[in-house]
Amino acid sequence: MKISEATLRHLLPISLTNAPCVSIQKEAKVDEAIGLLVPYLESMTDSLVVTGDSNEPIGIIGGKDVIENVLASPAIKPIGDHSAESIMSGIITRVEGATKLADLISEWKKTGRAFSIIPNAIGGYSAISARKVLEIGKTAMTDMAISELPKKKVVSFSMDSTIRDVIDLMLKNRTRKVLLENTNEFVSDRIILEKLAMELAYLKDVDGFMSLPVSGLGMEYAKVITKDLMLNELSSIMFGMMHPYVSFRDQVVSPWDICLALLSERFQEYG
Repeated sequence: MKISEATLRHLLPISLTNAPCVSIQKEAKVDEAIGLLVPYLESMTDSLVVTGDSNEPIGIIGGKDVIENVLASPAIKPIGDHSAESIMSGIITRVEGATKLADLISEWKKTGRAFSIIPNAIGGYSAISARKVLEIGKTAMTDMAISELPKKKVVSFSMDSTIRDVIDLMLKNRTRKVLLENTNEFVSDRIILEKLAMELAYLKDVDGFMSLPVSGLGMEYAKVITKDLMLNELSSIMFGMMHPYVSFRDQVVSPWDICLALLSERFQEYG
């Protein structure tokens, strides 16, 4: 059977709900949200869940929401002036065990965000993100190799770029990571938020943040893959990475690329 036609419960019988939602109340300030996003972005989930007065989910916040609604504003207000509710996305994709993988990814394509919530056994919600889907990819049977993934434009910046330049590239190209040209070094929304939280005290005493050179952020390295691996092998490698992102020849691969590949008939169940 095609992997995409199987249900989430069937594909992840043990671990479907083992990634708890990281949540924040709607009245909380954005600096609190950033403090939670930094350790969890990509390593466990892609977004925070914003809860209302009765602790029910009312929205979500990811790195994109902070960048788009706070940092990309022409006149950046102190981060503490913003509440979680004021910058959250009100679109929450809710799924259940009977949801098919194809339907999950279809919803993510519509919303532009690879994140959903699913009820768990203790009365709350767990998170389903692109990272969780890597777990499905690594156990699938396929003969599709990395080189067969659709080629996409590699978004890159130069060493003399500013933080504003990089943020503009992220928003224009709807991507969370951009590469330093001619290298495998990259900057992501998580790295920008980490700089805000760990070194700049949420801009309380910093002016001109967007004009700072991007070289001061500190970059990370996409893992270089030299062999044209099957995508189940690649999924296994990426699943073991804290921040999955790989470089192969002239292209880069993120968990979202694996999600899209799983829609192919060339991904089947074993047995």
